[in-house]
Amino acid sequence: MDRKSLLILVVAIAVLFLLSGVINRLYPPLQVAVTPPSGETNQTANPQPGPGAGSNEASATPGAPANPPPAAVSNSPLPEVTLAVSNKNLIFHFTSWGGGLKEIALRNTNYAAVVHSALAAEDERNFATLNAKAPVPILAVQGENALGGDDFTLTQPSNNLVRAEKTLASGLRVVKEFAVGDCGTNYLFSAKIRLENTSSNSMEIPRREVVAGTATAIGPLDDPTTLGAIWYNGDKSVEIGAGWFANRTLGCIPGTPRTEYEDGASNVVWAAMHSQYFALAAIPAKPAPSVVIRNLKLPPPDTKGVAAGQRLTLTNGYEGYQTAFVYPAVRVEAHQSLEQSFIFYAGPKEYNGLVTIGHSMGNNLDLVMGFTGFLGMFAFCSKFLLLCMNGLHDLGLSYGLSIIAITVIIKLVFWPMTAASTRSQKRQQALAPQLKAIADKYKDDPLKKHQKTTELLKEHKISPLGSCLPVLITIPVFCGFWSMLRNAIELRGVSFLWVPDLTLPDTIAFIAGFPINPLPVIMGASQLWQSHLTPPSPGMDPGQQKIMRWMPLLFVGIFYRMSSGLNLYYTVSNLLTIAQTKMTKMGADAAAAPARLVAPAPQKKK
Repeated sequence: MDRKSLLILVVAIAVLFLLSGVINRLYPPLQVAVTPPSGETNQTANPQPGPGAGSNEASATPGAPANPPPAAVSNSPLPEVTLAVSNKNLIFHFTSWGGGLKEIALRNTNYAAVVHSALAAEDERNFATLNAKAPVPILAVQGENALGGDDFTLTQPSNNLVRAEKTLASGLRVVKEFAVGDCGTNYLFSAKIRLENTSSNSMEIPRREVVAGTATAIGPLDDPTTLGAIWYNGDKSVEIGAGWFANRTLGCIPGTPRTEYEDGASNVVWAAMHSQYFALAAIPAKPAPSVVIRNLKLPPPDTKGVAAGQRLTLTNGYEGYQTAFVYPAVRVEAHQSLEQSFIFYAGPKEYNGLVTIGHSMGNNLDLVMGFTGFLGMFAFCSKFLLLCMNGLHDLGLSYGLSIIAITVIIKLVFWPMTAASTRSQKRQQALAPQLKAIADKYKDDPLKKHQKTTELLKEHKISPLGSCLPVLITIPVFCGFWSMLRNAIELRGVSFLWVPDLTLPDTIAFIAGFPINPLPVIMGASQLWQSHLTPPSPGMDPGQQKIMRWMPLLFVGIFYRMSSGLNLYYTVSNLLTIAQTKMTKMGADAAAAPARLVAPAPQKKK
């Protein structure tokens, strides 16, 4: 290795450690000691229901809750009254402060807040919880007078029905009803708000916002960049998250931060608040006039059950996204009422289930998966790859082997094109002396140089795009794989070989706080091997050739923090490409050998 190559290698390794240092500064690792579950005490002011379906409980707290929300839900001196009702899949926590749904916990033990938690699988403290620690409950009404203020009366007319109501001094009666019956396996429930004018005069109800919910983290190990809100206008979905509120140019140049997003023209079919693997979607019976989304600072999630040494990402709180439907002012005549109904989905971002619900309602709820966004053009690839992965798993393969199998299938599909690319590169390499002569002869005339180079390649039937076209075609597949693995809840907590979770880096140890992730290193080594097997493009500057050869080291830094599933795919793909390159070259050499053997011997001079 010459001096320039050594310098490139040193710079690449320095960039790798620099990236890790920056990430550690943004999201500092935190060592958390595990507290045995038996030694913990429940500090919640209101007891929660047990695991039995259909259980319910109401209680009044003597004062403010043990963990007050970041923004006061109530300024009333009256204590908060909570009501907990559960069915087969969900546990609903209602509050008198705002008269709404405070939190929704998923009872399915496959959807824990912390995967591989030290807490028992049935421990409710580790249930994935939506709208946790949000400043206002679901279905709270905000506006000029909040239409009912803070203190509502909670009742339970039946096992599956919860009612929150309050009558204002003006004679306006606000009634909210939640039908939380057994929702089977679709995680659906319904709710409605009824505004009753009990007075003898007509009443002007001002512009108001009905809170659909807040995008909150599920656990302290969550990736905060995956939080956001999505709304659907009947034609396309619009996703709003940290990037929109940061308002950076090209994603990095600071701009004026935004604080509020509002859009819609009586076409808000649904709005959803989501984390990486879970979603809370609100579907109005009639499209809402508009939707408003605000970002707000939320406290960090509880660290109960987090094992020692795990890297917490939400130690100092995070940005949540509160979403509400906006309704204009309206007049209600005496003894008349106004009612709005909603259907809610509160559950995992599981594609097949969301597709089924979306088809039954005709509202494309599967867009909550987030396969759109800046990778929207590759959404089809993401969906197809997810279905393939789940199909292979249903046949008996583990998810790790399913990823490998899909990679092999993709490589076989593109095999003819990649083989043609390798042969084209080999023919171009044979023309290297002639191409260099053209470059030297016309170095002061780029147009003439390009013309002569094109004529030479055309004469030998070599396409200039032959070597790069296969790479361009595989880009949608790679981006689709990246998006799919980023959102596939099926891989959450799934282990493979030494990897404990295919959705996280495969950290096996820490050295001075630096995580040791073998799989990205193996991926980088395989890509480096592949780059040394690939002949450089004819006419490329020697300095550029060296940079391209050692460029894979930079990819190690880029992929070092990415999911193990993506690194597994990339590593297997590189190894298959290496094998194909060697086989193609061996075939080309074998085909050329007989021609050399039968070549006529030079004739002797008479």
